[in-house]
Amino acid sequence: MRLTRRVFDDLAIWMIGIGLIIGILFPPMLVLFGVPREIAITPFFFVVCLVAGTTVGGINILLVRLVVMPRLDALVDGMRLVQSVLEEAAFTGDWSACDPERCELPVDSDDVIGESAAAFNHLIAALKFSHDIEDSVSDFSKAMTSQLELKPLCDGALRGFLTATNASAGAILADVGGELSVLSSLGIADTARLPENDHVLLALHSTEPIYVELPEGLSIQGGLVEFQPREVAFLPLVVRAATVGVIVLAGPTAFEKKSRPLSQIFARTFVMALANAMTHEDLQRVAALDALTGCYNRRFGSLRLSEEFSRTERSGVPLGILMFDIDHFKQVNDTYGHLVGDRVLASVSATAKRLLREGDVMMRYGGEEFLVVLPSATVAAAREVSERIRLAVEELVVQDRDQAVKCTVSVGYTSYPEAQSEDETGLVKIVDEALYRAKDSGRNCSVEGRG
Repeated sequence: MRLTRRVFDDLAIWMIGIGLIIGILFPPMLVLFGVPREIAITPFFFVVCLVAGTTVGGINILLVRLVVMPRLDALVDGMRLVQSVLEEAAFTGDWSACDPERCELPVDSDDVIGESAAAFNHLIAALKFSHDIEDSVSDFSKAMTSQLELKPLCDGALRGFLTATNASAGAILADVGGELSVLSSLGIADTARLPENDHVLLALHSTEPIYVELPEGLSIQGGLVEFQPREVAFLPLVVRAATVGVIVLAGPTAFEKKSRPLSQIFARTFVMALANAMTHEDLQRVAALDALTGCYNRRFGSLRLSEEFSRTERSGVPLGILMFDIDHFKQVNDTYGHLVGDRVLASVSATAKRLLREGDVMMRYGGEEFLVVLPSATVAAAREVSERIRLAVEELVVQDRDQAVKCTVSVGYTSYPEAQSEDETGLVKIVDEALYRAKDSGRNCSVEGRG
């Protein structure tokens, strides 16, 4: 029953009131217990009883204020501190002013006061946990949005997943060009077999994460990771209800309760960054390639040549280079038309590319001129590649209805540092001059350029 809007005022009124009632009732009760009326029922004794009852009520009020009030004040002060931190952190993002060590209240009683302090401490811990999750997601999101290159993005994302879940190994797989490819991995024993893993394929056809718990001492086959995991997570990467990849995480212990929802939040953030990076890579690839031949265009190819020349200067490893030109190409265009000429260009470039190594760089340097960069190739190796290209093109036949169109190429080649040059531009000039000597020598031949 409330008398005022202040609980402790109500408590004081009730305590004083009950003290007065006891003071009034005490003398008659003494009579019932045999105390003579002339002693118990006197004005003086009534006054003494009323004073005693009031005093007991006052002492109770004082005890409440000494015992209960400090704990309630501490609870109120703690809540006000949390409120001020929340208000300030909403603008600054700094939550350090109210970590559990600073804001927790002592729990020193087994009653509702102690329960209130414990509940407050749990609230502080929950706030800290929430802020830690928010900070983790924010840091991860910033890292994802700051990177557009596919490989660095995936490597950084995998490190983020491993840190957030305390996993010891993991991999990121995604559909690239219709094929499931491993974009990043750490601690995986055999990445080549990972795209064929049953659980990976199951996750790829699902939109829900799959968690596989393994009992201690159970030996698994397939060499998934380089240690004995207790739990493995397969997280599908979903874009617009379609799964485009899978994240694999393996830990030596079972994942903590918070790790599962956190890793799924990370996955939703990462998949958007992955889509952007793959789009960026596709655009870069389109921008770097010549549309007709599929070779690098001159701008991008020249950048690659500059990179290889700088690497050669640092390492001392030779750098081969050759330039070839389709002989009498103008006559092909004039005789058969530009559409056939385009087919000849595409066929010659495709033939040459098939003869190159994976690390070699081929660019369309001019109309019918191509430049090939051969890392680690000596003059002898460059001569061998030049001759292979020349002979393969000589045997090439481009069919135009009932006509067979044939062509040849002239090649100039050299290798740095056997041919001296200050920079890559000088090296190109050397093979360009060698190419024109090949044309002057009757075409369909290879000529070495000397610096």
